[in-house]
Amino acid sequence: MPKNSAGRYWTVLLISFGIVLVAICVSLTNGVFDMTVIDVLKTLLRIDPVPDHDLVIFDFRLPRIVVAALVGFGLGVAGAAIQGISRNGLADPGILGINAGAGAAIVIFMFFFEGRIAGSGWLSILAMPLFGWIGGLGAAVLIYFFAWRNGRLDPQRLILVGIAAGSGLGALSLYLSLKMNPQDFEMATVWLTGSIWNANWQYIASMLPWLAILVPIIIRKSYILDLLQLGEDSAKSLGVSTEKEKNVLLLSSIGIVSACVSVSGNIGFVGLIAPHIAKRLVGIHHHRVIPVCGTIGMLLVIVSDFIAKTVFSPIELPVGIVISIIGIPYFVYLLFKTKV
Repeated sequence: MPKNSAGRYWTVLLISFGIVLVAICVSLTNGVFDMTVIDVLKTLLRIDPVPDHDLVIFDFRLPRIVVAALVGFGLGVAGAAIQGISRNGLADPGILGINAGAGAAIVIFMFFFEGRIAGSGWLSILAMPLFGWIGGLGAAVLIYFFAWRNGRLDPQRLILVGIAAGSGLGALSLYLSLKMNPQDFEMATVWLTGSIWNANWQYIASMLPWLAILVPIIIRKSYILDLLQLGEDSAKSLGVSTEKEKNVLLLSSIGIVSACVSVSGNIGFVGLIAPHIAKRLVGIHHHRVIPVCGTIGMLLVIVSDFIAKTVFSPIELPVGIVISIIGIPYFVYLLFKTKV
């Protein structure tokens, strides 16, 4: 089927979603404590529940899988939007410095509060994600300010400023982390490399509203991303208020990335890889690319997290490292392809 056909789009979407479900099933049943599919189904459907199974499924594995799926979905969608806004196939949410801003805020939190706030309520549980979200948005506002030139948002300037800000904030994070006690330093290092090992239902509740509100906005304005590929002058001639639309799309992407990074740490390359794979599968129209990007991002993070916690057992790698192992060769491939 042609890439632009509706039949191919639905086929790709259903197959990718089916693979995601298989990955979820494998991740639920395998680990240090192996379970059968029947055991998982009985636990989820509350048929003869077993306390040990409840603990493994509802307290450890399922929250981790849901966070991985939501983070992958959000980063994939945001990556497609950012590449569309900048008209740059090598753009990535991490390049904009949002991840570095969230990381710097988390390190500052750990440095001054020693990684915790007294109490057992929602504030103490969500303190670190809240700092990460504020840091991501703060970095985005700073980058947005310097990328604004002559009354318009310059896409190329946006990327250059993002790289510079990311380097500066990364240096700040490294400086503060070296002054921490060993326990907090280890925790900060794991978080900065991207990890969802401490996922819980409160984290899911904190990021879900952002995805539920901002992802539909990007999907609804997907046709604007198509028109922006023609160039701003061409888009304006078609009646598009380019600056307003870019602002809405960029702010929506920033909100999604900040929410994801606040609970998962610095997970890179998902927003870079997913759009390229999606465009190869379903063409260049963003109303089809964006949903496929979301499912591919989900698959990347879920599978990478499963590899991180099982292949190197009893040692567990941060999921960000596994994704980087996959993403760096693909990034080099894209560089050579773009050069050609």
